[in-house]
Amino acid sequence: MRAARIHEYGDASVIRYEEVPRQAPGPQQVLIRVAATSFNPSESGLRSGYLRTVLPVDLPYTLGWDVAGTVEATGAHVDAFSEGDPVVGRLDTGGAAAEYVIADTANLVRAPTTIPLPHAGALPVAGLTAWQAVYEHARITPGQRVLVNGAGGGVGGFAVQLAKHAGAYVVATASPRSTHAVRELGADHIIDYTASVLGEALDKPVDVILNLVPLNPGASAGLLSTLRPDGTILSITNPIEPPTHAAVKAMTFIARNDVRQLQALVHLIDSNAVRVDIADSRPLADLASVHRDAEAGRLRGKTILTP
Repeated sequence: MRAARIHEYGDASVIRYEEVPRQAPGPQQVLIRVAATSFNPSESGLRSGYLRTVLPVDLPYTLGWDVAGTVEATGAHVDAFSEGDPVVGRLDTGGAAAEYVIADTANLVRAPTTIPLPHAGALPVAGLTAWQAVYEHARITPGQRVLVNGAGGGVGGFAVQLAKHAGAYVVATASPRSTHAVRELGADHIIDYTASVLGEALDKPVDVILNLVPLNPGASAGLLSTLRPDGTILSITNPIEPPTHAAVKAMTFIARNDVRQLQALVHLIDSNAVRVDIADSRPLADLASVHRDAEAGRLRGKTILTP
């Protein structure tokens, strides 16, 4: 089979699309014929070596944490899935950027039935991050005003929808190229961050901020200026520290794998409460180009890659 691997850390040129052996599943595993994986910005950090201290991997390493595909073979003692079942999951050890991948059954759920199977490859990492931000950490409740900073990204699209599903009034920051998509996903008020000052674009403060993009200290201060004095700011990138005298609750977190939450997301998709917004679909052989485009700021939303 062919797989997108790195043999060393570096820029996007270290990604090789090459022949590798196809393995057989272990006792509690399945072999998946991959329909799609998706690009996540943190994979650029892994590839470059920036995350090597917090996320060490053995090289050569096959990229791809998101997987959607069809069960090709099952290991002994597997009864949750059968050959031919469509599945989706987050693979914390990677490997999904390939034609086939071995996966533990504990990390998989049945794929949504109302969307094309490759589109489900955009769901696990971004969807779980948004779910945990909205429901576990920020605990958004009906009637709250929520600012999603970075709504045009993959996590942002899910965060807008889940915050709306929780009953919030959603303010979203987005560039002009993402505005239409973010509006279609349900944002009530969209701020063009390329042309507006956040604090001047809002008529009143928000209760919760979900920050999904890296910020320098000046931008962090501008974002905090939109929050009510006792509000909550949650960041999935760099920590944002409010003034020491403020009553603001500030949190930073890294999303974890949770199949129960993934199953809940699948249910929301199949009930038409949440959409999977696919911005682009490319061949897996183009993964290096996707990394370059992401680092140059040319991507929006979710890009899936198909073998």
